[in-house]
Formats: sequence, C-alpha cells, structure tokens
Amino acid sequence: YYSINQFTLTSTTTSGGTISPLGTTTANYGTNHAFTAAPATGYHLDSLVVDGVRSDSTVSYTFENVTANHTIRTVYAINQYTITATAGANGSIAPSGVTNVTYGGSQSYTITPDAGYHVADVLVDGSSVGAVTSYPFTNVTANHTIDASFAIDTFTVTATAGANGSIAPAGVTNVTYNGSQSYTITPDAG
Repeated sequence: YYSINQFTLTSTTTSGGTISPLGTTTANYGTNHAFTAAPATGYHLDSLVVDGVRSDSTVSYTFENVTANHTIRTVYAINQYTITATAGANGSIAPSGVTNVTYGGSQSYTITPDAGYHVADVLVDGSSVGAVTSYPFTNVTANHTIDASFAIDTFTVTATAGANGSIAPAGVTNVTYNGSQSYTITPDAG
C-alpha cells in the first residue's frame, strides 16, 4: 500500500487582520493551496512573510506544487493619515504643516491671530467652520486639511459736535488697528 506524501502549511497573523485559512493545513504532494489576507477596518497589509522571507504586500498567495512544509504570516499595520495645516498672513496655526495621525486618532489645532488681528475664517477640507480659535479632528479615517485666515481689527471712532460748531468728519468712522484718523473742529462765527 502506498499513500501520497502530505505536508503542513502553517499560517499565522498579527493583530489588525486575518488570514484564511488560519492555522495548520495539510496539503497533498503536488497540490496548490491559496491563502487570503483580510485587513481589519483601519489597517492595511504591510507584508506577507513566506517561509521566513518577506514578500510583497499582496492580499493573496498560493503555494504551487507543494513538495515541502511551508509557513506564511500576514503582518498588518494601522493606517496613517495626514492633516495639513496652513495659516495666512498675520497669524499662526499650531501644529503647522503636515501631521500624521493613526486611524481613529485625534489631533487638535490652535489658531492664534497676531496682535491687532482676528481670525477671519477657518476652512476644514475646503468648507468653512467659522472664525474659531481651535479645532479638533476626532476619529480620523481620512486625510484632511485645515487653513486659517486672518483680518485686521477695525475700531470705530464716533465724532459729535455740540451747538455752535462742527467736527469733520462727523459721525462714525472706521479705523484699522494702529491706523490714524484726523479731525477738524470748527467753531461757528462768534
């Protein structure tokens, strides 16, 4: 009596996904056996390690014409996303530039106008969220942008004159931060 040689194919995985079939599979001599990787939400397949050698991060692998024992291991990594923060003139955003955030993570931003300026608007992914001085990204699952713009502070000077004279310009005048406004006060004759 003769029986065909059999070999073991052992699959393991790291956290962040699965491999199918998982564990030990028996393969007859000369057969083919496929394995499929399935990352969990928020993860990606970093690599396959086949018989101790790192392979491309393909989601499937087939042992063809099996003539020996083999091992296969899936290695997963959590997804990383970028948040790109920019600020216009006369203010700042912190942190500035590109920040990496892992899947499901959070990142808060502080928007600070220079002296004499105020936040005009903050755009998150191109949409206005108003003239806020802080913004939190929570449960990050995609790339994002945040952009802050600033405007100079404007003050009003209200000028009035009593009877028997005038002031020019009269009424309310808008003056920007650190700006100047001159007034001429003229009494009536006598």
